[in-house]
Amino acid sequence: MKLSCQDNLVPGSTLTEKLENLEKLGFSGIELWGRPHLGENLREVKDTLASFKVSPSVICAGYSGDLLSPEPKARAEAVQGIVQRLEWASEIGAVGVIFVPTFGGAKLPDLSPLYQNVIELEKRLLVAECKTLAKKGEELGVCAILEPLNRYETHLINTLKQGLEIIREVNYEGLRLMADFFHMNIEESNIDDALSEASDYLVHVHLADSNRCLPGYGHTDFTPIKILLSRGYSKYFSLECRIIGDPLEELRKFVKFISKYGDVR
Repeated sequence: MKLSCQDNLVPGSTLTEKLENLEKLGFSGIELWGRPHLGENLREVKDTLASFKVSPSVICAGYSGDLLSPEPKARAEAVQGIVQRLEWASEIGAVGVIFVPTFGGAKLPDLSPLYQNVIELEKRLLVAECKTLAKKGEELGVCAILEPLNRYETHLINTLKQGLEIIREVNYEGLRLMADFFHMNIEESNIDDALSEASDYLVHVHLADSNRCLPGYGHTDFTPIKILLSRGYSKYFSLECRIIGDPLEELRKFVKFISKYGDVR
């Protein structure tokens, strides 16, 4: 099992210090936030990563705009921002870029009876945009990674199955899916079944317990990790959560906890 951690959760005032700490703790990946600062310092980041065994797992968001905004300019801004981060991911050797179609409720107008409802309209638009992202991902050898969120954060794409519908319709390898245990704990009726169905399309997994703390501090069952590993999943399991207490000690405890579900490497 390959462990990764979002860079803001790792103790250290520099990337070098963060990578040193991750290596000591047994992590093999670091998830980088896709804020403009990353692109501005991409060469330095790449050179620093080359000195460590820890690799960049993915780039997480960081772009502006909204893929499902009623404003064409905001939609184009989001597409261009994700494409730019796909280029960054390719440059540093990351798997791809995480994106969420939209946050909150629907923003497009109701165009019935042309479209049955606004959800249908949103999905048509999202598929068209994802084709652009997927083609760019294939060209660069990376993936645009669709993340389903729970109903309290977005009205669209809450489950892995809903994400799969978009990915299968787009039908390009440059578009793939990620799973997040925090969101699945809210939305999936059976996490084992959801992961089994999606396993061939999953390229990243976020770990957080039911209370958004480190795994082991809530009531989420993490045994479905074994399902993924048994089906050949070989990408990263990455922390996206709160850490209460001393980060080094808590991350050390996490590695011990999660090793019950697979060999950490």
